This record gives sequence, C-alpha cells and structure tokens, in this order.
Amino acid sequence: MVSVTNRTIIAPVLIMLMLALSAAHAPSSEAPTANDTARFLAGLPPSGSSPLVALTKDPAWLSHASYFDSVFASEESAHLSKVRQFSKEYLADKQDTMLYMFSGPDCLYATSFFPNASTYVLAGLEPVGVIPDLTRLSPWVINGELRNLEISMGSLFNYSFFITQNMKTQLREGPVYGTLPILYVFLARTGKTVHELNLVSLDEQGNLQIIADALAPSNVAPRGAAPGVKIVFSDGTGPKQTLYYFSTNLADGSFERSGFSAFVAKLGPADSLIKSASYLLHKPQFSGVRKLLLDRSATIVQDDSGIPLAYFEKRWRLRAFGHYAGPISMFAGFYQPQMAGLFQGANPIEFGIGYRWRKNESNLLLAQMQSPPSSEQELSPQSQAERNATETAVRSPKKTRKHVETATWSFGCRKARVFPFCW
Repeated sequence: MVSVTNRTIIAPVLIMLMLALSAAHAPSSEAPTANDTARFLAGLPPSGSSPLVALTKDPAWLSHASYFDSVFASEESAHLSKVRQFSKEYLADKQDTMLYMFSGPDCLYATSFFPNASTYVLAGLEPVGVIPDLTRLSPWVINGELRNLEISMGSLFNYSFFITQNMKTQLREGPVYGTLPILYVFLARTGKTVHELNLVSLDEQGNLQIIADALAPSNVAPRGAAPGVKIVFSDGTGPKQTLYYFSTNLADGSFERSGFSAFVAKLGPADSLIKSASYLLHKPQFSGVRKLLLDRSATIVQDDSGIPLAYFEKRWRLRAFGHYAGPISMFAGFYQPQMAGLFQGANPIEFGIGYRWRKNESNLLLAQMQSPPSSEQELSPQSQAERNATETAVRSPKKTRKHVETATWSFGCRKARVFPFCW
C-alpha cells in the first residue's frame, strides 16, 4: 500500500514527466525549412537549429534512418554508381533541359543519368501532394508516414520502377502524401540541398504560375490547369538547379489542353529519359508527346517501352546496350523484330533497368540526333517516320491489334496492376 507521503512525492514527478514528453513534441513557433524537412524524411539529421532535431530522438525515426542507410547504400552500389559511369562514358554532350515523361516521382534516375541539367521536367498522373509542418503532427502520425514512405519506395529499389497500385493508395493518403515527399527523399539522399519550393500550375499557353509555398499551401491550381511543384536545389557547392514535377495526363487532347506541351516547347532542346512507360508511346493516342520528344530531344535514353524503333529517322544515331529479350509476357504484343537485330552484338550494361530489371536481361537504347534541335525550332509537321509507323499500324491484321490492346489494358490497369501508369 502506497502511503500518503509517497503519493505526494510521486504525483509531481509524474506531472513533470508528462510535461517533458509534451514539450519534446510541442509545435515550434518556427516552421522547419524545406531542406531540413527533406533530410528528416530521408532519415538524415537536419541542421542543429532545426525544430525537427527533437523528433530525431524517437526510436522509430532512428530505425527509419537505419533502413534508408541500408537501402540507399545498396542502390548506390548496384545501380546508381553504374548509371553515373554510363553517363560519363556515353552522355558527354548534354543539354540544359532534361525531360522524363511517365516518370512518377523518380528523380533518382533523372539526376543520375543527367546530373548537370539546369532544368528537370518530370510528369505523371500521381498527385503532387503537400508536406505539412511535421512539428505539428503527433509522433504516432509521423512514424506512420515514415513507414509509408519506406513502403512506397520499395518497388523502385527492388525492380527499378514504381508499382501503380501501391502509388494509387500510398501517394494519396495521410497528411504527408503525393510525389513531393519522395522527391524530397531522393534529393536529400543523393546529397542535394533544397533551397526553394513552390506549388505551381500552367495555363493553356504553358505559362508558369506560382500558387503557394508548398509547405503551407493556401490555394489550389485553377481548374483545368496542370498542377505541379517547382524545387530549386543544388548538389553540394554546385550551381542551383530546378526540378519541375507536373501531375498531368499525357494522352492526346489532355496533353495540349493542360499547357504542358507548350511549357516544354518553350524550354529549348533537351535530353530525355523513358523507362518502364507501359509501352504507351507505342499507342496512337500518345502521338503528341511522342512527337514532342522526337522534335525537342537531342538525346533519348530509353528501354524498349519507350518510343518504337520505327519512329526514329535516319538523322538519329542509335546505339544498343544490354540484351533485348522482348517485352515481358503480358506485353508480348509490343515485340519489335527490328530491335532484335539492332541488339545483336550490343555493348553490355552493368546495371538493371526497366521491366526486365535483372542484370544481363535489361535493354537500353541511346538515340542521339545528328543535328540537335535549336531553341527556336518549332514542332515539325508529321515526319516520314511517323507516317510510316502509323501506316504500318493501320495495315496490321485486326486480330493482332486487338490482342495488343486487350493485353495492355488487362495487365496495366486491371489484372496485375504492377506497372507505373494506367491511362
């Protein structure tokens, strides 16, 4: 039995402990900076003066940091270091602008293949999202969001692409949602410093409009506009670089109405990356974005899910790397006989990429235009390659075309649900 004296001693002690715990997680009068938030989510220590420092004492955050230390070290060793070596060896003549259509939040491979671009433009269907002041969330909520981040990135680390069904749920739920937290993690974990962050939108003419500070948004993008985020960052002491991610439909019609096509056309010649793109660029309803990439790109790095070989005219120099085994079974209708010939005797690649992500099974095509497009060049009329490829599709047997369309729809959207886009 506890005496009255003991109770009078214990009660104040308990009250002090409760107050101490509350103070440890009390909201700070000063919101964390974008860079400190990025580092915290990435499992890296924020600056010493950051209000997020107190949260890094939580065992759950320490476990999160340890997990990301491990997976990013593995990713660096197995893939990213080898991608950067490929870039140094084969991508010497780079443009200031880098395009990555159907990317989702994968800025990891964008900055690895093209580390010195001044402007990165990524686009996908996934929402931009927001990141609230983490000091105003409870420890239990923060721990759940950190775990959600780990799960969301799991498929990229395991297969080199994001899984559609996971992204549909994981990137749309909770206070920390969308592509933005993943972009944060990738930038922080590759040594980048985030300097500025804003939500943006585009009008139909492709003009960029600042909507709000993405850490405390007060407005939303106008109806019909392509919502996006603008992140200004630097690599160490290097120059500032800008990354845009737009949540937009790249199919014909939407591609033009959203202003995204006009925005990209204003940026001048670019280098492009396409991987794990669900073979959408093989389809007629994506002719607009396919044509823009061919017109505006000086270099295109892609796996076989990108632009079909038939669309590359003679002005393109094509180099094959890896092994072309054809699409995986459910995309078998997109097999390209010309690719099989091109990849005979191809140079090896030391990393896996795309749907055939295992090393020695991946294919990579490097297409370089012999006369790169100029900044003033308008989008050209339909090229002969485009007409030839379209005519070939029209002449294809109806049975074959039906099989391709049915297989793609079932696999990408309803049956397996493992591919990064479902249009």
